[in-house]
Amino acid sequence: MEDRGCSLNEYSVQRQVLDELSLDEVAQKGNWSTKPTFTERLKGSMRCSVPRAKEVVLSWVPVLGWLPQYRIRENAVGDLISGCSVGIMHLPQGMAYALLASLRPVFGLYTSLYPVLVYFIFGTSRHVSIGTFAVISIMIGSVTERLAPDSNFLVNGTNGTGSVNVDERDAYRVQIASSLTVLAGLFQILLGVVRFGFVVTYLSEPLVRGYTTASACHVLCSQLKYLFGVNPVRFTGPLSLIYTVVAICRLLPQTVVPELVVSLVALAVLIVVKELNECYKQKLPLPIPIELIVIIAATIITHFCGLSAKYKIDVVGEIPSGLKAPRAPDVTLFSAVIGDAFAVAIVGYAITISLGKTFALKHGYKVDSNQELVALGLSNTVGGCFQCYSVTCSMSRSLVQESTGGKTQVAGLISSIIVLITILKIGSLFEALPKAVLSTIVFVNLKGMFKQFTDVPMLWKTNKVDLLVWLVTFTSTILLNLDLGLAVSIGFSMLTVIFRTQLPRYSILGQVPDTNLYLDIDTYKEAKEIPGIKIFRSSATIYYTNAEMYTEALQEKSGIQIGKLLAAKKKQASTLTQQEQKTAKDEPKQQRANHLPNGIFSLEENKISAELEGHHFKHGVALKLTESPANGFTKGQVNWAYQSDTMSDSNSDTGSEHYEATRASKDSDDKKGYADPAGPHSIILDLSSTSFVDTVAVKTLKNIFMDLREIGVGVYATGCQACVVEQLERAGFFSESIPKSRLFVTIHDAVLHILNKVGQTDVTLFLFPGWFLQHQNVTTRGQRVPARHLPLPTALLLMAFHCSLLVHIVPSPYIGRKSTTLTWQHNCHGNAWSRCSDNKLFVIWSNEMSQLLSL
Repeated sequence: MEDRGCSLNEYSVQRQVLDELSLDEVAQKGNWSTKPTFTERLKGSMRCSVPRAKEVVLSWVPVLGWLPQYRIRENAVGDLISGCSVGIMHLPQGMAYALLASLRPVFGLYTSLYPVLVYFIFGTSRHVSIGTFAVISIMIGSVTERLAPDSNFLVNGTNGTGSVNVDERDAYRVQIASSLTVLAGLFQILLGVVRFGFVVTYLSEPLVRGYTTASACHVLCSQLKYLFGVNPVRFTGPLSLIYTVVAICRLLPQTVVPELVVSLVALAVLIVVKELNECYKQKLPLPIPIELIVIIAATIITHFCGLSAKYKIDVVGEIPSGLKAPRAPDVTLFSAVIGDAFAVAIVGYAITISLGKTFALKHGYKVDSNQELVALGLSNTVGGCFQCYSVTCSMSRSLVQESTGGKTQVAGLISSIIVLITILKIGSLFEALPKAVLSTIVFVNLKGMFKQFTDVPMLWKTNKVDLLVWLVTFTSTILLNLDLGLAVSIGFSMLTVIFRTQLPRYSILGQVPDTNLYLDIDTYKEAKEIPGIKIFRSSATIYYTNAEMYTEALQEKSGIQIGKLLAAKKKQASTLTQQEQKTAKDEPKQQRANHLPNGIFSLEENKISAELEGHHFKHGVALKLTESPANGFTKGQVNWAYQSDTMSDSNSDTGSEHYEATRASKDSDDKKGYADPAGPHSIILDLSSTSFVDTVAVKTLKNIFMDLREIGVGVYATGCQACVVEQLERAGFFSESIPKSRLFVTIHDAVLHILNKVGQTDVTLFLFPGWFLQHQNVTTRGQRVPARHLPLPTALLLMAFHCSLLVHIVPSPYIGRKSTTLTWQHNCHGNAWSRCSDNKLFVIWSNEMSQLLSL
């Protein structure tokens, strides 16, 4: 390879044309592999040593790796401030989100304590804040309300009347939530152990954002009852959101006005102060803890003014002090919640890993996706045993933890200490806290999710398929509830991927003049097709779902109807068989008639393929001239027999090496369905977008190569990746008829190879009784060669394989007359053909042959 001198904006490279075999030789392809075998990996995993044991322990318990190296001077102050800020946020959010899970607020505080401590030990992200989250809470709440509705705990009444045994109901709901959480944790641990962390990649960003936006709508509707002080009937299953909104609207005349006033005042204060925090976040050392301030103020006002007794404002109620002993989950509930547990496990992990990788990329460290699964699973499993419900990271708390200077999960440890102090000592002080205030805290924290509605116009401009995924996810989650909505959205997202690969863009490429660039001719005006060569590209991998469409698109784009041509060829072969039988009877007469005294042809039979009426058939005789010292040619005989096409690949390397002929029929109906004689002689398949091939794809490609070869069109493949070539070799794709030399490194290599083959000179006589065929010149496009009828005893055709534009039409030098040579400037492309009748012949000589035989 040689790099010639050129400007900085240009380059010129000179090298040989490389097919796959040449590439293996030049690049010295080897069969070695740097990847260890399964046996070697198994031996390595079973090998026991001190460094190996240390590595395993540190990978499963990351805190042992970073905590001994903790830099107190650099990180302690930031982690302390960040931990206090997040701990203060945990208190109101924990109690508020517990209401979403249809649990008492104290269980939200438990959920903000135990899982955070577990994640501190096993987690790899330094900035995410594990704990309660609105989406997961509402998913838990939908399960607890479905399995433990109020109607199952009625006392002193029937047919929906009477009071509800709240204590028994809440205890059973805690049991359901704990069992679901443990099962979700086990799913996450199992997926993490088997290194299945990549499963979250099937949840695309539009899907996650559409799902969380719809979940925010569910959260909003579930909290409206606290805002208006009404108690609607609980609905579960599909359309439950619609039924809930309708039920609340019907109960609006029963709104508790004092509770509505408390909600509106708290909502106004929260919105104003949070906007101030956002506007002055660069100047404020810490965000104003307005949520905690509102909770304290509302509790004090409600307690000392007796609002709960006077105006029937619903309050939190009893908050027991102290911690509860761990309790095993009820395994009998696993079968009832297994589907919901898996959904919670996947959604919780997706939110955690997406936010964790965002912070890791920003601060330059790595998050282990599999270890995150294990850490989150252990947090849920251990937390479920302590009557917690499922956790994930909160976007609002994580942003506060990162923005206030948090550097490690020590901030999470400090926040859990604050929650622990609250549970042990001051939790009972919040018994007079109105639930309406907690609802307003939930409303305000949904702002970020509702902002995701702006994705719709953005996706409309950028990617309508992603917009469709977003809308389908949002709509299905709204209408079908959270569990079914997630399943439908994942299924639809998978279908979009299948449809994109099943319906790719197929294009014909053309060359940009004076370059080795080959671009879509429908997109680039300067890209021009090379005459006689079709370059076909698919934008997707070829596999079983689109293999049939690939073949159909190839035929449509190239203009070659393979099925029709093969059928016509078969029909013509049958006709020629009948002609052979008739010719065999008249053979003695033909041999006497073909004997020429002044010059004898030496005719050498060769196996060739010719095209008749735009279709190729397997019969023909190639006749080669051999010069002798006496009269210019040696003696020989004519063999009129037709033989099957068993031509070796070297003789059929390109479609230009197949000589094409067609019959001028007297009946115009005979020409119907026949291919254009000026069609392509070579097709190049650009497989650069193919990353793998399955058995269907291999069979499809093999059929394309073989079928096009049968009709005289050469096929080449370019841009195959090494892994694709290996898969083709293992599948037995290559053979004598499809050699590895048909694969080229680039499109330009294949084009140069074809043009080089077409440019070779080879003079051959072709014998087709009663027919005439003109040679196809692939380099230019022109008109039909003018014909001269010369009386001859037999029909002979001489074809010259070269790119000379000067063609002579001469009478046969063997008829004993003076030769007259007519010079005609021939710019030929395509098939010019005509039928010889009445013993008249068209003879076409190349420039070189006319000089050889000039008299």
